[in-house]
Amino acid sequence: MTNADWVTDERIAYATPATRTPMRWPGGKRLAVWIVPNLEYYEYLPEGYDFRDQFARIQHPDIMQWSWRDYGNRVGVWRMTEVLDAYPIAVTASTNLAIFEHCPEIAALVRDRSWEVMSHGIYNTRYLGRSTREEEEAEIRLSLDLCERHTGQRIFGLLGPCVTNSPWTMDLIANAGFCYHADWVHDDIPVPIRTTNGRLVSMPYAYDTNDGPALEGHFDAEFLVDSNIAQFDRLMSDARPDAGLVYCLPLHTYLIGQPHTIDALRRILDHVCASDDVWFAKGSEIAEAAFASMELAGTS
Repeated sequence: MTNADWVTDERIAYATPATRTPMRWPGGKRLAVWIVPNLEYYEYLPEGYDFRDQFARIQHPDIMQWSWRDYGNRVGVWRMTEVLDAYPIAVTASTNLAIFEHCPEIAALVRDRSWEVMSHGIYNTRYLGRSTREEEEAEIRLSLDLCERHTGQRIFGLLGPCVTNSPWTMDLIANAGFCYHADWVHDDIPVPIRTTNGRLVSMPYAYDTNDGPALEGHFDAEFLVDSNIAQFDRLMSDARPDAGLVYCLPLHTYLIGQPHTIDALRRILDHVCASDDVWFAKGSEIAEAAFASMELAGTS
């Protein structure tokens, strides 16, 4: 949706399940399944202000926290990928693009499996909203360049680094050709975002059933499994062939890739893959199907 006359605090029009545009997924599938592992890179000495400093145990370098995340790039990503490879799924990797420079083996992993790359910024320690519009434009250009050089593909979506954004992020990414933004968790379907130039939808992500809150604080793998199965089952129950919904499974390599948590991923995917009424899709595929549904309904 493009409209230069919208009010700045009204990016998204309100709608209820009864009034929103129904989504139609390929083959009349009721649920689009979006698997989103986060490939993150944290700086040993972050540049600039880090809002987590106020909660930190110590000033940077915080070796305990940094090395925990480094585990994900050394070990966890390979353990997680071994499990993902065993299932007939599509993967969209939320990626700090600098990881391809620091860990070229991970770039090869993404290329070899044709995972879609969704931008997660350059580093997860450099947040949007702190820089000028011009600096953010430059970061988007750098993200596109890094992805093209290391994977040969174009970026179509953004999950802001550490889920941060500026007032102009949506306009900048739409202008750069992105078609979806994953920071929003306000609906179970993609919803049009008003921008000054270009069409853009919000893409349903998941905070509550993310492995972050389930594992980072208290390592409750049972909660991760139970909450995802409950999420999937209720969405499947609510969805219809002519009004599909989106189930998202976000993952973090330093969490789900641990020896004591990896089995939780298998249990979730066993449940999801047991259904024949799901469409395993990449982020850009879901966005394009959403645009097609809006055009069919005359709401684009």
